[in-house]
Amino acid sequence: MIDISQLGFGLALSTAIGGLAFWRRSLSRSGWLGAVIVGTVTYGFGGMSWGLTLIAFFISSSLLSHYKEQVKERRAAEKFEKGGRRDLWQALANGGVGAIFALAYALTGRPVALLAAFAGLMAAVTADTWATELGVLNRAKPRLITTGREVEPGTSGGISVVGTGASAVGALLIGIIFYALLVAERWPASTTWWVIIASTIGGLSGSLIDSLMGATVQTIYTYPDGRETERRVARDGRPTKYLRGWPWLNNDLVNLISSVAGSLIAVVLGALLGA
Repeated sequence: MIDISQLGFGLALSTAIGGLAFWRRSLSRSGWLGAVIVGTVTYGFGGMSWGLTLIAFFISSSLLSHYKEQVKERRAAEKFEKGGRRDLWQALANGGVGAIFALAYALTGRPVALLAAFAGLMAAVTADTWATELGVLNRAKPRLITTGREVEPGTSGGISVVGTGASAVGALLIGIIFYALLVAERWPASTTWWVIIASTIGGLSGSLIDSLMGATVQTIYTYPDGRETERRVARDGRPTKYLRGWPWLNNDLVNLISSVAGSLIAVVLGALLGA
């Protein structure tokens, strides 16, 4: 059954938060639209626990994206495909599948498996974002996940102790928040505790899968001086040169695939833990 008032509240809340993020330059205009779509569907069909967990991801990630922004700009801005302002495709890559899960959850009798799927998905996108935003600030160079070779900050596939630790903390936080909200919605605490474990492991795994794909199959280009980048075109308009990876697999798709992988891992863990 569709709750029109819940959908309306989701629309109002996502529009307001998206508008604030646009004003704060965390979202582009299209990103604001994406946030409204994802937020309305997630809150409207999933309810308070789903909607507020999505908001927890969005607010924490937006705050971290502005943390020591100038340092990140100097160290790694030329490597990332897009800037700090998230656009429509980034919003859909991070939250679109979660919105689909919310719709399915409402239309199929609220199965527990979809709670695990959503928890793992949100934990994975949070873990990946936290790893990126905090890992790039680490003074020690990251190492490529496949070979252990030192690489420059922001290099696709590079991991560090700081970044991996941030990833685990972000995933754990999502699990705790989602669990607390489910209990607030009168889900029995004794039967939903597994959400915390599934979120943490699923989220961290999804983030590491993102790094593995970044080091192996994601499309990577080079500037004329040999520096690697995710950008097809440099910020000054000059084209970059294709280096490796599958030409169609950009960063948004890597984020989407790795978050779904984290979601599936959380579903399996939830089943094993008695969900």
